[in-house]
Amino acid sequence: MPRKKSHSSKSGRRVFTAEFKCEAVQMLLDGHSASSVADRLGLSGTNLLYRWKREQLAQSGPVASALEVRVHELETELRRVERERDVLKKALAIFGRNE
Repeated sequence: MPRKKSHSSKSGRRVFTAEFKCEAVQMLLDGHSASSVADRLGLSGTNLLYRWKREQLAQSGPVASALEVRVHELETELRRVERERDVLKKALAIFGRNE
């Protein structure tokens, strides 16, 4: 878990280091939910994490954005296939009882 390296500015807002932001975004990319990352790091909400992620992807260029789109597509496909599998398991259980 990244160590919180922040300090308060004159306006009372915390300022996070670039390293802290990168590690937080990496936790998101590793599959942790935004709410769990925010809780672990003591952030008040998930909006900040999503903004950091968007900023890092913009800095990484079109390849990173294309990869992010592809990951989203694959996650959607995985959920669809998991639903199909669950239906088939239920059908197998129903038809298996009739024999």
